[in-house]
Amino acid sequence: MSITVTNSLVKEFGIPEKKLTDTIALFDNGDTIPFIARYRKEVTGSLDDQILRELYDRMTYLRNLENRKNEVRASIEEQGKLTDEISEAINRAVTLVEVEDIYRPFKPKRKTRASVAKEKGLEPLSEILYAQDISDGDIYEIAAEYINEEKGVNSAEEALNGAMDIVAENISDNAEFRKQIRSITFEYASVTCKKTDKADENAEGKIYSMYFDFSEPVSKIPSHRILAINRAEKEGFIKVSVDIDKSMILNYLFNETVSAKKNQTTKFVEKAVVDAYDRLVSPSIEREIRGDIFDASSESSIRLFALNLKNLLLTPPLKGKTVLGFDPGYRTGCKLSVVDKTGKVIDVGVIYPTKPLEKISESEKIIAGLIKRHKIDVIAIGNGTASKESEIFIANLLKKLDCGTKYIIVSESGASVYSASKLAAEEFPDFDVTLRSAASIARRLQDPLAELVKIDPKSIGVGQYQHDMKQSRLDEALSGVVEDCVNSVGVDVNTASYSLLSYVSGINSGSAKNIVRYREENGEFKTRSEIKKTPKIGAKAFEQCAGFLRIPGGKEILDNTGIHPESYKAAKELLKIYDFTPDDVKNGRIKGLSERVKSDGLTDVADVLGIGTPTLRDIIKELEKPGRDIRDDFPEPVLREDIMDMNDLQVGMVLTGIVRNVIDFGAFVDIGVHQDGLVHVSEISNRYIKHPSEVLSVGDIVKVAVKTVDANAKKIGLTIKGVKN
Repeated sequence: MSITVTNSLVKEFGIPEKKLTDTIALFDNGDTIPFIARYRKEVTGSLDDQILRELYDRMTYLRNLENRKNEVRASIEEQGKLTDEISEAINRAVTLVEVEDIYRPFKPKRKTRASVAKEKGLEPLSEILYAQDISDGDIYEIAAEYINEEKGVNSAEEALNGAMDIVAENISDNAEFRKQIRSITFEYASVTCKKTDKADENAEGKIYSMYFDFSEPVSKIPSHRILAINRAEKEGFIKVSVDIDKSMILNYLFNETVSAKKNQTTKFVEKAVVDAYDRLVSPSIEREIRGDIFDASSESSIRLFALNLKNLLLTPPLKGKTVLGFDPGYRTGCKLSVVDKTGKVIDVGVIYPTKPLEKISESEKIIAGLIKRHKIDVIAIGNGTASKESEIFIANLLKKLDCGTKYIIVSESGASVYSASKLAAEEFPDFDVTLRSAASIARRLQDPLAELVKIDPKSIGVGQYQHDMKQSRLDEALSGVVEDCVNSVGVDVNTASYSLLSYVSGINSGSAKNIVRYREENGEFKTRSEIKKTPKIGAKAFEQCAGFLRIPGGKEILDNTGIHPESYKAAKELLKIYDFTPDDVKNGRIKGLSERVKSDGLTDVADVLGIGTPTLRDIIKELEKPGRDIRDDFPEPVLREDIMDMNDLQVGMVLTGIVRNVIDFGAFVDIGVHQDGLVHVSEISNRYIKHPSEVLSVGDIVKVAVKTVDANAKKIGLTIKGVKN
C-alpha cells in the first residue's frame, strides 16, 4: 500500500500506523471482517466490525484514487503535455472528481464547437482574445487574417465566434474554476421543484403534493426529501432543477478571467465566460451536484437501514415456546402452521373466521383443538391483509378459553418473497405458498435471525426509500449487516439452514450447502474439526469460520463457545491454572474466574498463556457463560392477551409499544391497534437530537402517550416527552 494511502487513513481514523498497516495486511490476506473483529483484536486494537468496514471501504476508495491518478498522469505524459504543475495538481487531488477535472482538458472528446474551431485553425486567435493585451490595431482586422473559406471561415465574425468557442471550452475545462463553481453552487443553490401536467391529470401524484411548488437549499435538504423528490421526478409528477443566482458564478469567473485593463477584446472574453457557464459548466455542475446529494442521501439512508436491520435481526428469540403461525386472509382463509420448540412444523390447517365466509364457530373449534393438542404457548399473527379481523377473532377466543396462551402481531414483510422462493420449496416441498408463509411467521418469533436471513434484506421492511438508492451499494451494506449479526450470535452447525450458514465468516453458499449435505448423509457433527471433512472447507475457510460455529453437546465443550480452536490450548491451560475442568465449563460451574485472573494481573496471566489480553478477556467470558446468546441481553417481545381498536384511543393515553421502524423524521411504534403511530423527532426527547436513532432503535420497548388520532386518515401521533420510560 502506498505511503500516501497509509498516511491518509492514519489521519482520518486516528489509528496508529503499525496497527493500521497490520490490519490492512489482514484484509489483503483474505481474512473476513467478522474474523478480524473477533479474533485479531491484538492486531487491530479491538476495532469493531463497523469501523473495520468503514476502514475497508475508505481504503478501497483511496487505492482506486491512486490508481486513477497514475492512469491520468500516464495518459497526459503520453500526449507530451505533462508538466510539473499538472503533476503536482494530480498529487494534491483528494477526490476522484478533482482528478477527472484535471484530466478534462486532455481527455479525448467527441466533436465539439471548440474542436471544430481548432480544426479551422482558430486556436491562435483564441489565445489572442484570452490574453486581452491588444493595444494597437483592430480586433476585427486581426480576426480577418484567419478567414479561410476552404476551412469554412468566411468572415472575421465567424473567426471570432470560433475563437470564443475555444475560450469557452478552455474555461469550462479549468479544474480550479470547476472546483470553485461546484463549491459556490453547493453552498448557495437550491433544489427547486415544479409540478408537471401529469400531476394535474393523475390522482396518484397527490402523495407528492408538497413538492409541486418547492424549494430548499442544497446544503440543507435532508436525505429523505432528496430520495422522495427523485422518485417523484422519475414517476413524472415534478420537474427538478438546481437554481442559483448565476451572477455569483459569473462575478467569480469575470474576476478570474477578465483583465482589469479593459480593451476591445474584453467583451469577447465576457461573452465566452457567459457561454461557458450557461452551455458547458452549469448543466454538468447541476448533474454533479444532484449526483453528489443523491449519493450522500443514499449513504445516509443506507446507514439508517443498516442500523434498523441490525436491531431487528438481533431481536431476542422466543426460546422454548410452541408457536402457532397465523397467516391472515379473506377469501382463501387463514393459514395455520404449528411449530414446535425446535422450529419443526408439526401441524397445519386452514380456517375461515373472516369475510366472506365467517365460519367463526368452526374456526374456534380448530384453534382450540390445536392449542390443547400441542400445548401452544403463543399465536403469531401476520400483520398483512385481514390481520385486524384475525386479531379480534384470536383475542376473543383466548378470553373464552382462558388457557394462558398469548398472541403477538408479527411483521410479515418479505414473507411472501420467502414463501415463493426456491429455499422455501426445498424446506416445505409439500406445502403451498401460504402455508409456508404461516410457518415463516411462527419461526420469525422463535428465532428472528435464523428466519430473516432467508429473505432479501431489502424486503424486510425497516428501510426508507430503499428502491430509490444505489442497489449494489445497498446490497453490499445490508449483506455486511447480516454477516455481522450472524457471526456475533454464532450458529449451531447441526441445525442451521444453508442460508444461515452462508453468512458465517469464510463460508459461501456452495460450502454451506455442502455442510448441510454432509450433515444429512453422515449425521450430526461431533466436533468443529470434523467440518474440515466437508468439501470446499479447507484450512483457510476453517480458520475463518470455526469460531462462529457451535456444536452443543459435542465431544469438545469448547466447541459450544466463541473460543477459536487456535486458542483451545490457552483456554485449557487457564482452566488448569485455576483448578477448573471441562466438566465445570459444561455444567456452568466456572465462578469467580474473572476476579481471580484480575487479582493475579490480566497482563501477567496473558503472558503465561502466550496470548494477548483481549483474547484472554474473551476466553474468560466464554468459559463463564458457554453457549451464551448476546440477544438475551435485549428485552423480549411483548405478548398480548387483549385487543385495542384505533377508536379506543384517547389523547393523553399512555401505552407500551414496540419500535418497528426508525426513519429520518421520527419512529413508527406498534401500540397494538394494527396501525403504527408516529413519534416525530421533535417528540422523542426533551433534549435536542439531530436524528431519532440517537435515542430509539428497532425493537425497543417504549412507553408513549397518544398526542393525536385521525381515524379517517389512519394516522396516530405519539410522544415520548413527559412519559416515564
